[in-house]
Amino acid sequence: MSINREEVERRRMRPLATPTDLSKEASADTSASLTTLLADVFSLYVKTKNFHWHISGPHFCEYHRVLDEQGDELLSMTDALAERARKIGGATIRSVGHISRLSRLSDNDADFVTPKDMMAELCQDNRALVAAMRATHDLTSELRDVATTSLLENWIDQAERRAWFLFETGRDVQ
Repeated sequence: MSINREEVERRRMRPLATPTDLSKEASADTSASLTTLLADVFSLYVKTKNFHWHISGPHFCEYHRVLDEQGDELLSMTDALAERARKIGGATIRSVGHISRLSRLSDNDADFVTPKDMMAELCQDNRALVAAMRATHDLTSELRDVATTSLLENWIDQAERRAWFLFETGRDVQ
């Protein structure tokens, strides 16, 4: 059975109808915030893996392992973020271009970055992610979306830990 182009367009334009007890406004605001966080997390994941692949120098093994672990942690957040947005009746990212348009973190595709600069840049990005997650936490707390709020609390703790590790590995101790 085939459907005509008009039916395809009609189905494509049909709004999502995922049941939730959140108001339409709460669902829209929360899913928009989660989708932007998801774009940030994907951007930070790619940057972390970029630095993981390109790290060099006397601390190569240590930094390589730390960045690999941090990349895995970031990637593990992505599905939960997207699924949470969908569970409450919203949509989420649909493409790499969508990620690029929404992400608030900057790329780094330089041919060479020193390990110290890598650590500093990732530390700053993780701290920016913490701030963004706290803002979303404030929103979801106000909207009484306890499930999203709870997820964010764990992710904030993880991001603070990543930032701490990056700060300490990039610090000059005399």
